[in-house]
Amino acid sequence: MAPAEDDGVLRLGDIGFDAPRALLAGYGLTLIETPAGEPIPGSYWGESEAGIIGSAVYARADTPVHSMLHESCHLLVLPADRRAAVHTDATDSIEEEDATCYLQIVLADELPGVGRERLMDDMDRWGYTFRLGSTHAWFENDATEAQRFLSERGLPV
Repeated sequence: MAPAEDDGVLRLGDIGFDAPRALLAGYGLTLIETPAGEPIPGSYWGESEAGIIGSAVYARADTPVHSMLHESCHLLVLPADRRAAVHTDATDSIEEEDATCYLQIVLADELPGVGRERLMDDMDRWGYTFRLGSTHAWFENDATEAQRFLSERGLPV
């Protein structure tokens, strides 16, 4: 389960929905704001964590930015036919999971007030684990397979 809201993790309410919505639209995804206090459709983790159904990403103002990006990137690494069938759980592939983590860091640079450094710090706060001990160490030193995966599919690296 994710840390409490007072964990210092950047949330969508801190940056607004406009920039994330525009970013995702550029990749053919739709960001749908769920009202405060309502369950988030398609959320694997529950609570305030983002959800996915088809090409839609669901989030609330209290959803962590890293969660919205992570679930969005799960959809982006999938072929269109698999994406259409997604509901809640996008994959059990380690290769796709690694590519998802890498891509969410890259796309964080496209969001004003976020950036890759902040996102990696938030990923560590939330509890992502990498064999080198931190998100930053993994991103800098152990992500060549994720880079290859993304590059082969024409996604940013």
